[in-house]
Amino acid sequence: MIKNEQKIANLGRLNKEQKQAVTHQDGPLLIVAGAGTGKTTVITERIAWLIEEELAKPEEILALTFTDKAAGEMEERVDKALPYGYTDLWVMTFHAFSERILHTHALDIGVPNDFRLLTQTEQWLLVRANLEKFNLDYYRPLGNPTKFIHALVKHFSRCKDEEIWPEDYLKYTENLRVNLDGMEASGGKAKGKRQKAKDAKEGTEKDNGQKEERKDESEIKRLEEVANAYHIYQQLLLDNNTLDFGDLINYTLKLFRTRLKILKKYQEQFKYILVDEFQDTNFSQYELVKLLAGEKKNLTVVGDDDQSIYAFRGASMSNILHFKENYPEAAEVFLTKNYRSSQNILDLAYGFIQLNNPERLEIKLKRQKAKGKSNELTKKLDAQIEGEGEIEYYQAKDESGEVEWVVNKIIDLKNNDLELSWNDFAILVRANNQAEAFIAGLSEAEAPFNFVASKGLYGKEVVRDILAYLKLLDNYHESMAMWRILNLPMIKIRVEDLMEISRFADRKAYSIFETLKQINILNKIEDETKRKAAKILSFLEKHASLAKEKSVKEVILKFMEDFGYSDYLLKKNDHKAFGYLNSLLKRMEEFARRTNDDSISSFIQLVDWEMESGEQGDLSKDLEEGPEAVKIMTVHTAKGLEFKYVFVVNLADKRFPSLERKDPIEIPDELVKEIIPAGDIHLQEERRLFYVAMTRAKRGLYLANAENYGGKTKKKPSRFIYEIKITKSTENTKAQKTQKHRNTESTENAKTSEDNKKNYGLCLPARLPARLPAGRQGRQGEAGITDYPPSPNGKNGHGKLGDGLPKFFSYSQLKAFETCPYQYYLNFILKVPTRGNAVFSYGKTMHITLQKFFSLGGIAENLQGVVD
Repeated sequence: MIKNEQKIANLGRLNKEQKQAVTHQDGPLLIVAGAGTGKTTVITERIAWLIEEELAKPEEILALTFTDKAAGEMEERVDKALPYGYTDLWVMTFHAFSERILHTHALDIGVPNDFRLLTQTEQWLLVRANLEKFNLDYYRPLGNPTKFIHALVKHFSRCKDEEIWPEDYLKYTENLRVNLDGMEASGGKAKGKRQKAKDAKEGTEKDNGQKEERKDESEIKRLEEVANAYHIYQQLLLDNNTLDFGDLINYTLKLFRTRLKILKKYQEQFKYILVDEFQDTNFSQYELVKLLAGEKKNLTVVGDDDQSIYAFRGASMSNILHFKENYPEAAEVFLTKNYRSSQNILDLAYGFIQLNNPERLEIKLKRQKAKGKSNELTKKLDAQIEGEGEIEYYQAKDESGEVEWVVNKIIDLKNNDLELSWNDFAILVRANNQAEAFIAGLSEAEAPFNFVASKGLYGKEVVRDILAYLKLLDNYHESMAMWRILNLPMIKIRVEDLMEISRFADRKAYSIFETLKQINILNKIEDETKRKAAKILSFLEKHASLAKEKSVKEVILKFMEDFGYSDYLLKKNDHKAFGYLNSLLKRMEEFARRTNDDSISSFIQLVDWEMESGEQGDLSKDLEEGPEAVKIMTVHTAKGLEFKYVFVVNLADKRFPSLERKDPIEIPDELVKEIIPAGDIHLQEERRLFYVAMTRAKRGLYLANAENYGGKTKKKPSRFIYEIKITKSTENTKAQKTQKHRNTESTENAKTSEDNKKNYGLCLPARLPARLPAGRQGRQGEAGITDYPPSPNGKNGHGKLGDGLPKFFSYSQLKAFETCPYQYYLNFILKVPTRGNAVFSYGKTMHITLQKFFSLGGIAENLQGVVD
């Protein structure tokens, strides 16, 4: 029974199937949620409904998801769905849940509860620092001893996904050794799970009595080496009071299985459990969920097997495919009303994904239906928006032609609809290295773009400059670092002088630092260069002294100020560079917090080790930050997002679908616990990835490839092009000259410049554009972000303002803008880092706390209670 009008209003916004899922009471529930069908709404409304119906208190509901961002968004939506806020919601990732449990109960299984969680890079560093203890032979080539560390760490992680403990691995290899004479455990066994699955699809399964060749001595020795390394690695983790992410799940499983009272406590606490993106769970995570659900079985899972694209990180699609076998009494709800895409786009995607039959949930449940075990099911999505979308395929002669077609198509669409935002466009690639040509094309066309990559911080120019300077402070004689500093654009030393400095250093076998100290004896060097060299040496001495007293962050900010680097970036109006700078500073603060070491030498050593391990530095992936821009990203990154116009590019043979890349070290089939689907597993996953790409599009889906990507032979179109039965566009679109596009803007830009100065000229320096934040001259920054000046109607020549409004304004933001729009621009748009202040830090903390309190329904009368 609905208890108030608020709940009636909330349920009234749901369609029939959504309402059925939200109001399901007890027992297991499988929600099959297709792309764009509102699954997050269903989960959050279900949590709110359970609380409002008094079926459970907030702390009695556990909602598990896969990313901190998804958990945060879900918790925020639940807050809004309820008439007042709740502060004890268990909405979190699997790892955050397990970490919370272990910090409370780890001592009950002999694990310290004050453990530190290692990142993947820190795992690599742990192995590298203790490499001698691993007694490696096969996996330690003499020429490159660290070559296989990544492969080993990844293998250990995959073992933990399957809940394979080191003891299990060691026992397996012991059995192989004992049975080397040819018994089944030695490898004289039937085909492995993976090969059987593939053979079943291809119809090549041989007689069951036929055996594979037995594992020989060298193969057993290799497996023994891996098992022993896994055991040593796990012991090193415990010796150093650390765990990795896989440990969080597995030690929680061990806790619950060996300490039944603790398990019972949480089974009784969590009356209802919800799991989002269930198709992405691995074996261990599903085991954890089943344990917690217990006999009550009030378990709701939400997922879509057609969007399972994370096998490379351990996801087991078999969990969702076999959920009904584990819970045959489970109710089923199929969400098929799509609120995102046009019907013809949905039909194209649905027809394509049928090629993965019969290894799809739709087919498996239909078979159960025939046996009377399941409701009728169709996963064919029904568009709730009117009109057809545009679907087009273009094949270019070469990569340049493909880029031209994509870029000009975006510009044409944008120019023909001024209501469009640059954020409405996305270019999706299969791999990050395929994005480079499109970055160059958009940059040349002066179209704003954002390459959304999760890695690559250490390769950014501003970061490389800062790291070079830190290396120089750590060691004045680091000539490569000094050479980079001398070449900074704000220093502007003549090329002839640089060459003379280099020749003198080589001739005398001096470092560049030693050469600069003697620069006055070099007669060919200009006096201006000598003055700059003296200033650089002075700064080095000054900053080295500062580093003994202040944090690395303070030193960097002083470097930015003294060298004029901050002013240089401000003149370039470079959002991205300040973003990279903030990411690096955050990385430094995190390092200092985790290690209690704030020295330059330690941080530089960490970065060197990280780069040696292949780590490129994490980048922020907040798509809502900064000015509006065309998004370039991988299909994996685009999962969960939507855009009006989507361009899926590089649809060529061996590019998409990609070639299968097996793990360097595979888990022995006998140890694999998940159920492997039949057929070509890699091709099925690539099809699901293409399905995800297609279903990101709302109005337009554009597919493109080229015949030539620089090789000797022509590239065939992707097999997916043939499988969707689409014909290429007959229009031989040629790139329009971007210069013409720029010239049409110039007159309008000149007119608006003076207007902007009149509006904000009292506060803004004359050298910077005045309008905040959209009124900036069209200049290309390092990252390729170009912001267009506004037209007299308040919009830029290509549509909406360059930056969207923030979701919330703090008092500080409003006060800063009132005092000086330029101050607001620096602090809250560019986010120029500044030196910290304890008073400001305290005030900021209090503001955030009070803001959170009031957002959760707090009222003024409650403040005294908070203080008390």
